[in-house]
Amino acid sequence: MIEKHIILEDIDPVVFYGVNNSHLQMLKSLFPQCRIMARDNVIRVLCDEEEMAKIEESIENMRLHVLKYNSISDEDILDIIKGHQTKADAVKDVIVYNISGRPIKSRSANQQKLVDAFDKSDMIFAVGPAGTGKTYLSIALAVKALKEKSAKKIILSRPAVEAGEKLGFLPGDMKDKIDPYLQPLYDALEDMIPAARLQDMMDKHIIQIAPLAFMRGRTLSDAIVILDEAQNTTPAQIRMFLTRMGWNSKMIITGDMTQIDLPRDQKSGLKEALEILSNIPDIAVVDLNQKDIVRHKLVTNIVNAYEAYDKQRAESRAEGRRRMSREEHMTIVDTGITTEN
Repeated sequence: MIEKHIILEDIDPVVFYGVNNSHLQMLKSLFPQCRIMARDNVIRVLCDEEEMAKIEESIENMRLHVLKYNSISDEDILDIIKGHQTKADAVKDVIVYNISGRPIKSRSANQQKLVDAFDKSDMIFAVGPAGTGKTYLSIALAVKALKEKSAKKIILSRPAVEAGEKLGFLPGDMKDKIDPYLQPLYDALEDMIPAARLQDMMDKHIIQIAPLAFMRGRTLSDAIVILDEAQNTTPAQIRMFLTRMGWNSKMIITGDMTQIDLPRDQKSGLKEALEILSNIPDIAVVDLNQKDIVRHKLVTNIVNAYEAYDKQRAESRAEGRRRMSREEHMTIVDTGITTEN
């Protein structure tokens, strides 16, 4: 008999072993001639050479299944060991699977444009209203790249701009004050990567989440870099961020032009960047709209209502300016004032 230690890399061993080690017990029953023991992420196997080759292949295929789908069932294990296609393999156009095994993929034509742009371009601007999946889909693409090892790390950033509140009102130190602004990024990651694995990746800086202000001076190579809520960057901030791009990296910049929280006299850095960079080759701009909203159906109605309200206000202001201009012209004519010499 020979002995080998098989290491379960890049996955949560708890998912692999199953509840109360049910998957491990099943593996033992399917390979009765082998002695199989597990501790942490290491499986110790003792058996003859022929059986060792079979069980190594089976364990590796099970590991790859968990890595891809974040779950595995008894039925999947049987299919893998028998060499059959698992049910999950039949699902097409999937980016990644969430921690419950649900497929994450584009759900509209414009979302698919974002997926296609990620394959073809190194820098993508994804712009659209709330609920169109800009952030969630971008993080899914980044997680896929990490799992496929086409990138070594994921870097997520947001400007710490208040939506009606001030940082000072929050309790705690600087990290405690900033974390609430980054919570949507944590939420998306927690939906796609098991908690223990996610914490390990963050501890090892494979996944990094930081406020935009912490990006200065860095060169971001071998990474998928996502800037969320970019409409709240200043022109100087987004210029700084975009020039952090290093070799073998991709950047996704997301934003919603209808939710700018900057002071009224401050121009949005995202708006300026789109004006300056939209014609540069290898920079893709994907516009999402109300048809791409994938949240509760009321979100679409809310977005449409606010858009109509903003349009009405803009028309009222324009009419007011025209009226004032006519009144000023009439005043000049009535008083005989002229600008001619």
